[in-house]
Amino acid sequence: MQKWTRWQDWVTLVAGAYAALAPLWTKTENKATWTMVVLGVVTVAVSLWALAMPEDRISEYGLVLLGVLFIASPWVMSFDNLDRMALTAWIVGAVTLIFGVLALPQIDQRMHRTPIPH
Repeated sequence: MQKWTRWQDWVTLVAGAYAALAPLWTKTENKATWTMVVLGVVTVAVSLWALAMPEDRISEYGLVLLGVLFIASPWVMSFDNLDRMALTAWIVGAVTLIFGVLALPQIDQRMHRTPIPH
């Protein structure tokens, strides 16, 4: 697979950027803001890693984990009472989780087709 071509990683990159910027237009509080900014920036970084090194499967597992963290964050960080920010976290988490999982089969198929050197 060529670098910078996997569309699933572009989707997670946009989702991460949206999460990091969401506190600019969404009613929030300090803890929710920092949670979204940090998780968003990390998601963008991992997405860039996945795009730059498409043969590296760890980055896709990282995106799946970040999706789970986004989904859990409103309850863990106690901002589930902020409806719009919590909804943003849940949607970004679902997108990141789903598209991280969708990228995994492409990697696994490529790994099985690669001949093993003797």
